[in-house]
Amino acid sequence: MDRDTVEPAVESFPGERADRWIDHHQQVAAPSTPSYEFVWDLTDEAVGPFCTDVDGNVLLDFTSHVASAPLGYNNPTLRARLDEFDLPNPSKFAGQNFYAATGWPPDAPEVPGPAQLMDRLTELTAPYGLDTVFLSNSGAEAIENAIKICYDRRSGASQAITFRGAFHGRTLGALSLNRSKAVHRRHFPEIAGVHALPYCRDRTCTASTCGCGFFPTEEDGSLLDGMLDSDGGHLDPADLAYVIVEPIQGEGGYRFPSDEFAAEIQRVCERHDVLLIADEIQTGLGRTGEWWGSDHYAFEPDVITSAKALQVGATISRRDVFPDEQGRISSTWGGGDVFAAMQGALILDTIAEEGLLANVRERGEQLRDRLREADPGHVTNVRGAGLMVALDLPSREVLDRTIRAALERGLLTLGCGRRSMRLLPPLDVTEREVDLAADLLLAAIDDASTDGGTGGDPTTVI
Repeated sequence: MDRDTVEPAVESFPGERADRWIDHHQQVAAPSTPSYEFVWDLTDEAVGPFCTDVDGNVLLDFTSHVASAPLGYNNPTLRARLDEFDLPNPSKFAGQNFYAATGWPPDAPEVPGPAQLMDRLTELTAPYGLDTVFLSNSGAEAIENAIKICYDRRSGASQAITFRGAFHGRTLGALSLNRSKAVHRRHFPEIAGVHALPYCRDRTCTASTCGCGFFPTEEDGSLLDGMLDSDGGHLDPADLAYVIVEPIQGEGGYRFPSDEFAAEIQRVCERHDVLLIADEIQTGLGRTGEWWGSDHYAFEPDVITSAKALQVGATISRRDVFPDEQGRISSTWGGGDVFAAMQGALILDTIAEEGLLANVRERGEQLRDRLREADPGHVTNVRGAGLMVALDLPSREVLDRTIRAALERGLLTLGCGRRSMRLLPPLDVTEREVDLAADLLLAAIDDASTDGGTGGDPTTVI
């Protein structure tokens, strides 16, 4: 497969083999998040955003496996580095404080392992004063450990603040913070004392033009400030363990907040010495054109959670925020997945060495410009930061039809929120690939607006 010339090619979707594979999978798999019928063939050709499914269809993947494959398929720099190493057996061992050397010396071995991944993460978060990492398996575990260390740090504090539209994971603690879809939390027990505030939905708003309710009036200040006010507030700052925020909301609909919203959260947290957790699981590690989504705003997080592109979960904070008492946080596989840690470290190296942050900014602007200039009649609010791009369609029905129409042309996209489409191409996506995707998407939008034979049941990854 030649990345410079390959184009999407779809005969039928889903094909006969995909139907059989999915049927076999579902016989033993517990029901989970619905997905369209894409069955990636790991034994066939794939490069950059292009991959092949089990029926031989060539697809242009603008989902990056929900941002967890930041360099797409078979990035040559990453592939060459991985191919250099003979992996040990076992490649997973027990935990953060079970040690294994991956070469010598420990600060620069030939093969980067968990310790070197943590080195890289503290370098990337040094501007926020963060110097300590706990590795885990997933983003949800990174969130769980973040809230645990915050509760521990403010001993006795029992309250927390999240935001409407938030999504932080599917473990019980993380679910308690979610405010995006009722199906995530319904009938599950929750952590008590979690309050939800409006999340900004207009990146240009000020206190005087706020439409989400975070600033009820310019004179009264924000709801967050009012909740903690010593005179009229109903929440004692000493009882508030943390505020958790996505710098840009993902699952909730790709909401990009205003500068004033972010600055107010930071100001209030500083004023009351409240710990601020930035959930960077989707926004972090170059996706927005900066290393962290927080870099675009006034956020100065005390804790950053990372995963997806990192290949492991990571809770990053200051030494004084983590518990001193041994055993307060631990995990069998936390810090013990040599291969995943090596992948994560090499992904960070590749992003830096290939200067991909600049490419992310340029290609993201190109994609947004293409969509805005075409100005499809029923598409609104084309938005984004870097290669975290979204657009709104009139309804969920039209969104689903558009995703299906794009699939039939060989373009993989994702839904989010109630009626938004998100586009997450690999960070090394090329100008040609962005133009290809834009052409396919605009044709799909046109067909879906007239329901041009794209019926069926287009369930989407959300």
